[in-house]
Amino acid sequence: MGEAQVSLQHLFRVFTKPEHKDSKLAQIEQHLSDNILDFLSQHVVTKKTSLEEIEQDFSDPKVPESPEFVSSHAETLLDKLVAHSVNTYSPTFIGHMTSALPYFHLPLAKLLVGLNQNLVKIETSKAFTPLERQVLGMMHNLIYDRPDSYYTEHLHSARHALGAFCSGGTVANITALWVARNKMLGPKPGFAGVARAGLPAAYRAYDVNNVGVMCSKRGHYSLSKSVDALGIGRDQLLALPCPEQTLRPEEALAAGKRYQEQGNKLLAIVGIGGTTETGHVDPLDELADVAKELGCWFHVDAAWGGATLFSKRYRHRLQGIERADSVTIDAHKQMYVPMGAGMALFKDAEDANTVRHHAQYILREGSKDLGATTLEGSRNGMAMMVYASLHIFGRRGYELLIDQSIEKARTFADMISRHPDFELVTSPRLSLLTYRVCPDSVQEALGKVDKHTREALNEKVDKLVVKVQKQQREAGKSFVSRTRLEAPDYPDQSITVFRVVLANPLTTHNDLAAILAEQHLLAKQTSDWQALVNQDSPLTEASRG
Repeated sequence: MGEAQVSLQHLFRVFTKPEHKDSKLAQIEQHLSDNILDFLSQHVVTKKTSLEEIEQDFSDPKVPESPEFVSSHAETLLDKLVAHSVNTYSPTFIGHMTSALPYFHLPLAKLLVGLNQNLVKIETSKAFTPLERQVLGMMHNLIYDRPDSYYTEHLHSARHALGAFCSGGTVANITALWVARNKMLGPKPGFAGVARAGLPAAYRAYDVNNVGVMCSKRGHYSLSKSVDALGIGRDQLLALPCPEQTLRPEEALAAGKRYQEQGNKLLAIVGIGGTTETGHVDPLDELADVAKELGCWFHVDAAWGGATLFSKRYRHRLQGIERADSVTIDAHKQMYVPMGAGMALFKDAEDANTVRHHAQYILREGSKDLGATTLEGSRNGMAMMVYASLHIFGRRGYELLIDQSIEKARTFADMISRHPDFELVTSPRLSLLTYRVCPDSVQEALGKVDKHTREALNEKVDKLVVKVQKQQREAGKSFVSRTRLEAPDYPDQSITVFRVVLANPLTTHNDLAAILAEQHLLAKQTSDWQALVNQDSPLTEASRG
């Protein structure tokens, strides 16, 4: 590696624009652009290099003593970082919610990085703050559809916030429940409110033992983080069983009443607008009724499925979301924006004031700084990427993307159902589905054997699914994730399944067929498959028992 000169003159050059288009820095910039575009155009998900090998390239804990030439360091990044990264653009990368991005985000990223705005304070984001407020207003309007006069009054009001821009769904969920907590345990005569006095004093003032949050077991793990961070406690996250993958309103109501009869207070019910494991949507309209009867906040975690609202054909699957007190949406999922673009939207623009903070040196009372009502302080201008996407795609463009993803998921589900050695576990409600590889003879047996034999067979199939998923991932040609869940056919037992997210517009039916064929071939080559298909008939074993 070539060492650069250690001098202020040299360092000043790093901070200044290249003098002409053929300068060294300009050439480096073009070289990096060409390389990343070549990498993203490959259909391989990742190289076979092991994680342990990659760790060796990043094992020196010492800060380099001397500067390095930008050109030398750029080559290091290309060789050690880019070459071994996961190609989330690949049409055969269908295991996670991170997907291909439209290429217009690459040049737009120059604006974001070059301007280096800080959205905590309008003095460091003079144009970005109004833009971010507009983006929040556009998403608020998509969910709540309030009259134009409402947005005229609240969009740029220093006294209101329609939402909070966040780094992702986790922070958005924490923000929403933070607002809910401060509102429910707010100031009253003789009590300054939980924000000032703390939880122990709030529990005494409101005469409660505990405060809880309710969701189904399919609720995102960020909800566990939320009750932890807010001091409520993980034991007060009431995660109800959901063998049908959704939260049942009647069970939620009964559980909420039992909880409150024990001297507790239910802070919120969280409905899921597209679970991360199966894509199912809770019955939001009915849960809104339950929240109203129990007198608690209603939050909808639509980090994944919220973009379905762009589709006239499918938005009804989120019916009732407009009744939520708050909603989480991640633009870096189905809105095809780079990572780091989450939002918490509030039905009532006054509610964010329950968490408003001021600091004389930066967040003065009466200013329009959005940092006063966000959990995060310094933030970049990722709202610009959402703003650009909303304009470049438009609602109709997003509708086409959402519709084709859901229809593609249906097609893949049909391919799985027609294959004798695969079992569709959860049908797609949005663009997620789960399935598993399972020999035809074993599928037939599972429907006829006793509970003990069925559990033993499922455990063997679990091992087969894990092995196939690992081998497919290590081969690097494609990627499907896996999870464990209770399924309607096996309510008494969690099973291991493949999990597929069909968000990449570039994924074709041929890609899906190839992924299925690869899994089938890998499965048939394992000893686990042979043990399953060659063993004595499970029906015979059951009759012996």
